[in-house]
Amino acid sequence: MSADLNTGMRGTGTREFILPDLGEGLTEAELISWKVEIGDEVHVDQMVVEVESAKSVVELPCPYAGRIVSLHANAGDTVSAGQALLSVAEAGAEADDESAAADDGDSSGANLIGYGTSGPKTRSSKSRSFGGRHAAAPATAPAEPPAPTPSPDGRVAPVSSPLVRKLAKDHGISAKHLPGTGPGGVVTRADVLTAIEAGTDTSRSAPSAHVPAGTSPLAGDRDTRTPITGLRKVVSERLTKSRQEIPEATIWLDVDATELLNTKRALEARTGEKYSLLSLVARFVVAGLKKYPIINSSIDTAAGEIVTHGDINLGLAAQTPRGLMVPVVHGVGEMSLRQLRDSVSETVGKAASGRFDPSELSGGTFTLNNYGVFGVDSSAPIINLPEVAMLGLGRIKDRPWVVDGELTVRKVMYLSFVFDHRACDGQEPSEFLTFVADCIENPISLLPEL
Repeated sequence: MSADLNTGMRGTGTREFILPDLGEGLTEAELISWKVEIGDEVHVDQMVVEVESAKSVVELPCPYAGRIVSLHANAGDTVSAGQALLSVAEAGAEADDESAAADDGDSSGANLIGYGTSGPKTRSSKSRSFGGRHAAAPATAPAEPPAPTPSPDGRVAPVSSPLVRKLAKDHGISAKHLPGTGPGGVVTRADVLTAIEAGTDTSRSAPSAHVPAGTSPLAGDRDTRTPITGLRKVVSERLTKSRQEIPEATIWLDVDATELLNTKRALEARTGEKYSLLSLVARFVVAGLKKYPIINSSIDTAAGEIVTHGDINLGLAAQTPRGLMVPVVHGVGEMSLRQLRDSVSETVGKAASGRFDPSELSGGTFTLNNYGVFGVDSSAPIINLPEVAMLGLGRIKDRPWVVDGELTVRKVMYLSFVFDHRACDGQEPSEFLTFVADCIENPISLLPEL
């Protein structure tokens, strides 16, 4: 780092922008991209970084104005709430810092958001490394890279951050036995990812590891390992917990959707507007949830209570580039058919990018899963905790069907309904599913009321 950047890192004029609280129990995010570089001038509320949490991808604004003097992480790094993302030398602060440094020596008054102002504190002259970029001590006392620490078995263990060590440990790798490419031999996240891709494990790097007889050390070289992180990790944990906790039951119905398709075409011809089948079925679901409110419930495990919700917030299971997500359309119980159609369309449209606000991914009371778009007939969906039920829609296909005692070809689809036996027994779920099926088979009888 140049001398002027070193100067900017000193004194009370340098502010650190830390990753704010992500909410909903989320403690970490992946840094997607920087929108600024070291040396750039920024203003208050300028978007400086894009991060991806388990819930959403968001751009974060810088709360300070000034010049960027250091970036504390690289694209692809995992950052934790409360961790410094970048440092900003506030405008006009460098000259003041020179004077302050002369009076106080090696001191810093950088404040973390929410921690208030503290008096000057003496710091050591060691440098800190953040993904290859350095926040150095004053130029008059250049810092040296951290000295390697001897490992218990006598080998030199390169220094790595806790996040890097955790990533290595999660994949059965000993970080201290990896060759480090960072300053002073520091093992970086990139080094660990390289080792993972190469199939490196402790059986080849640690002398004490045991290799089973008959196992080739190169047996996994053709395998690809993908860390379970971010959204995939959250989905995995939630689905696993759902399977472990919920005594679920699944029921099916095959439904003649011929009249639903005819009604859709007639409605579009009459209004000149487009209506998706999903929005029409969603309208039937809303009517069913009003008729059988126990289906619009959730389980409060800690309190040992069934919570029947007054509002209907419809989740729509969606496959996105980021993985499986369930964006929520809030307040559907008060919407007209047009309003529901527009809200469903907007939500489905966002699935193409997977960019939802955190508020759009929380608060659901019932989930609708249209897996028919993937060409499958039926499924036994996993309940979206803490809800108590989910309806799945299969594909619509020409099938033989009996109408008025005569065999004919009709447009048939399968409905799969899974429910939590802790909230209800078989009666309400069966009646709810039958109600939705009746609406699909004879939509004209319900649409005038909507």
